[in-house]
Amino acid sequence: MASSDASSAPAAAAAAVAAVGKKRGSYNCGRCGLPKKGHVCSVAAPAGEEQKLPRRALYFDEAPPPEKKVKVEVVEVESSSSEGEMEREARVGWVEVGGGRRVPGEVVVEVMRRLPPRGVAASAAISRGWRECARRVWRNAEELRLRAASVRPVGALLPRCPSLSRLVLRMESDIDATMLACVAFSCPNLQSLEISMVGSAANRMTGDELTRFVSEKRSLSVLKLDGCGNLSFLNISSSSLSTLWLSDLSSLTKSVINCPNLNELSLGFTQQNNDSTDLISLMDALGRTCSNLRNLHISSIHLCNEAVFALESANLRGLCMLSLILGSKITDAAVASIVRSYASLDLLDLSGSSITDNGLGMICKAFPRTLTRLLLALCPNITSCGVQVATSQLPLLQLMDCGKSLCANSQPEAERSYFGEIYGGIKFCSKLPIQRKQQPNYQKLIIKHANLKKLSLWGCSALDALYVNCPELSDLNLNSCTNLHPERLLLQCPSLKDVHASGCRDMLIGAIRNQVLNEFASEEPRVPCKRLADGSKRVQVPHFMLEQQFEEKWGSGSKQSQCTVHLS
Repeated sequence: MASSDASSAPAAAAAAVAAVGKKRGSYNCGRCGLPKKGHVCSVAAPAGEEQKLPRRALYFDEAPPPEKKVKVEVVEVESSSSEGEMEREARVGWVEVGGGRRVPGEVVVEVMRRLPPRGVAASAAISRGWRECARRVWRNAEELRLRAASVRPVGALLPRCPSLSRLVLRMESDIDATMLACVAFSCPNLQSLEISMVGSAANRMTGDELTRFVSEKRSLSVLKLDGCGNLSFLNISSSSLSTLWLSDLSSLTKSVINCPNLNELSLGFTQQNNDSTDLISLMDALGRTCSNLRNLHISSIHLCNEAVFALESANLRGLCMLSLILGSKITDAAVASIVRSYASLDLLDLSGSSITDNGLGMICKAFPRTLTRLLLALCPNITSCGVQVATSQLPLLQLMDCGKSLCANSQPEAERSYFGEIYGGIKFCSKLPIQRKQQPNYQKLIIKHANLKKLSLWGCSALDALYVNCPELSDLNLNSCTNLHPERLLLQCPSLKDVHASGCRDMLIGAIRNQVLNEFASEEPRVPCKRLADGSKRVQVPHFMLEQQFEEKWGSGSKQSQCTVHLS
């Protein structure tokens, strides 16, 4: 009887719990009814009921409860939203700007587009709305100008800009093929790439790496690289490349540029005497591989007449801009070759050459209707007479540079010694100084031109008199004109905006300011009386006539004095 009562007690307890409903945990065991504290139940679990193990704290192997799983699924759906939905949300959303005020997301995006890359990256850390706007700026960016300390920040930023078409980098550390690989992988639609080095940073790219990069980027049209001293050869083939700039080249064993659509080519070589690049073969091959070339710039101290003759045989009849600088072996014979080869040059730069006034005369006769820019800096054999003839016979000229060409004679060459053999012995003999063409110590220059806008006479220490009458002239460079007399300077240029006078004497600077700024012009006294037509007596001038007279004389003068004299 006692056993039947004991067996019916758990059943009665379970029925009572089911009838009442479980609202909170019980202190008694649900099977035997005994207190749970320190209790191990000996009653077997009913059939169909799964025995659960006690859960430990921080037990990660056990599956989370169902309610937690639902929350995780919701989070995954939000994070996997499409980019189009995110873009629409950023477009129509509002962004908190501080002080409880909000502005449309499109306004924030337009502001971010005008910030530098560092500012856009910093603004992304403000809030979620700002971060979404920054992402949209990166996604839609087509041009990026960045100054980076290493390749790492560039590699982290470029994948965020899938629409990038133009990239300008200023690197402060050494770069190699890793930079080209990063650009090739992150910017599939890149059209323009410019990389320049800052300070002592070096470009360690090789010829093989550059060749592979250009061949893989079929959409690349502009390539400008600085510090290409490690390129042992050039083998560039591209049908899309239109502009190619390479600087600091040295000792190229092979130079092949096969770009049929190339319009502009600029090759700058280092000023080293041991440079073994064959410029003659390079010039000769341009006609076969770059037939559409229009702008050509070559900078090398090894340029000579033979290289210009090879360029003539290349038959580049469509050339409009020709720049061959630092070639001290280029003479009037090379000028004659240029005149025979090209009929419509717009720019000609022969700075650093040895041409004379005769070559300058040939240039004026060949291009009177096309030449607008003529640069003849560092040409010691031209005189002020040749410069005057050039400005008078080139009516379309807009830029003229004769810097460091009209220089005063330096000290006569000191006597040197050489070895001479007399009666089988060696004896030191004095060598006579070389007789060179001497320019007069002081020259005068008169320039009258209707279209000239920029004139550069920097370092022309042989000038002692200068007269410039150019109504369209806006920029005049007189830096280091040490022998120019203030009394023999006359500037009649009403449109003049910038005058550079660094290194000039104080009296010359004062004369320049007097003519372009009217600083020392004395003001005429305003007389409130006026004589009658017959000169009989004076009468008082009305006040409104005084104001009109003041505006005509002094109002217009204040508008003309907008020129700036630069002394540094």
